[in-house]
Amino acid sequence: MTAVLTGCNIATRLDAQAAAQPDAPAVIHRGETLTFAQLRRRCDRHAHRLASLGIGRGTRTVLMVKPGFDFFALTFALFKLGAVPVLVDPGMGLKNLGKCLAEAAPEAFVGIPMAHFARVVAGWGKATLRRHVTVGGGFLGVARLEADDTPDTPFVATPTEPGDTAAVLFTSGSTGVPKGAVYQHATFDAQVAFLRDHFGFGPGDVDLPTFPLFALFDAALGVTAVIPEMDFTRPGSVAPQAIIGPIRQYGVTQMFGSPALLDRVGRWGAAHGDKLPSLRHVISAGAPVPPHVMETFHTLVGPEATIHTPYGATEALPVAAITSREVLGETAAAWARGEGTCVGRPVGGVELAVIPISDAPIGAWSDDLRLPPGAVGELAVRGPIVSRGYMNRPDHDAAAKIPDGHGGVWHRMGDLGRLDAQGRVWFLGRKTHRVRASGGDLFTIPCEAIFNQHPRVRRTALVGVGPVGAQRPVICVELEAGEARGGSPALAAEILALGAGYAHTAGVRELLFHPAFPVDIRHNAKIFREKLAAWATGKLR
Repeated sequence: MTAVLTGCNIATRLDAQAAAQPDAPAVIHRGETLTFAQLRRRCDRHAHRLASLGIGRGTRTVLMVKPGFDFFALTFALFKLGAVPVLVDPGMGLKNLGKCLAEAAPEAFVGIPMAHFARVVAGWGKATLRRHVTVGGGFLGVARLEADDTPDTPFVATPTEPGDTAAVLFTSGSTGVPKGAVYQHATFDAQVAFLRDHFGFGPGDVDLPTFPLFALFDAALGVTAVIPEMDFTRPGSVAPQAIIGPIRQYGVTQMFGSPALLDRVGRWGAAHGDKLPSLRHVISAGAPVPPHVMETFHTLVGPEATIHTPYGATEALPVAAITSREVLGETAAAWARGEGTCVGRPVGGVELAVIPISDAPIGAWSDDLRLPPGAVGELAVRGPIVSRGYMNRPDHDAAAKIPDGHGGVWHRMGDLGRLDAQGRVWFLGRKTHRVRASGGDLFTIPCEAIFNQHPRVRRTALVGVGPVGAQRPVICVELEAGEARGGSPALAAEILALGAGYAHTAGVRELLFHPAFPVDIRHNAKIFREKLAAWATGKLR
């Protein structure tokens, strides 16, 4: 039986799946299973309870619960109400959390007791919060989600228009304070359609999502979600058995994992001879996935399995996509020569352009902005997956959004890249991370690819030291585990010699060994080059 979508409220997709396959497992967590019918029932009970507490259409509601049954049920309950979930990464730190919640101006706060404790201590949302609900326990007289008199009857989803705000999702903050991207119901609808049509995900598939927000798509697609036991703010430090075990136990067919998680699990699995024959699709995003990480992970899966590396950002996802087969068979050699990371072709419905590099706002779109194939510039995109703006951040709207003159917007990705003759997108690094030296700009990804090829190097990061326009390029090096943290002059000379053989890295003559790069809390894969630049400046004074 095919699930039929009616309306544009994303919650109606859960209702459709519950009707089509009521007894199929929707969520598996800690050995317990919730079917689609049970998930819908729990969602409806939560919606009735939240409505009785004054949460309804348009209510911006902070949701802070751990991944599990209630995370799914509450998120879809808020969608059913027409409320606007505000979703942040708890690992971003109390200071950033406070700033984000102040910008979102939430009216309600739904969370576990520990989240309410942090709210009270840190003073989050004092000026705007009017309703508080605790989940999984009591807190200081706050209303509890669980109530004996909550109706056990269906809750009809609030009708919503495609342009209505559906949620506020905060960016990872890898280039500054996280920003709240405003998602419309149409945005979620387009993303669900992409996952269904591009990958063929649907009923019968079993997913292992290691990023909680991606798990929500499973319920909308009729896919079983197996929630792993892990610290979701530290995917790069996951115990490999916590991933390999449930894949084997439940016959997982697809999974999402950051490049850091894939690297860790792949190395472990290859060293121990582990095989994961049920896996058919592996999706990795959050940062470029090096070819060697793909090669290693491929030793765990069957010959028909594919690793997909979609490109995008919180504000626009997905923009482009490529498979490991195309990377390993065609583009890896160019990556090794420092030509950038190929992220594939734009996905259906997405228009991509390369525009001149500029840090200034662009008030209106013009096709004159387009650069020809081969030219390096900033990537800009337009399409149904593009968020229209940020929550209460007009300065960032001006910097990142370009009105197209027809009621839509182009989003400036903040990434540098180019288009090749085949229409593929090549990613060269963040615009803010380019090193502006006296001889011209140096881009992070092409330069780092050269130095990353030394067998004793885990990863490198190019940073600039000194005034803009006359920066000294410095390569920071994190060595493989087991290597001496301080490196040695001889090893430094070996690494720098790699760069001497290429025109774009020949001018990099300074190297610093770093014990462990600072990375983002969402994927543990994006390197905080701003912090490394400040550290390098202090070292080279």
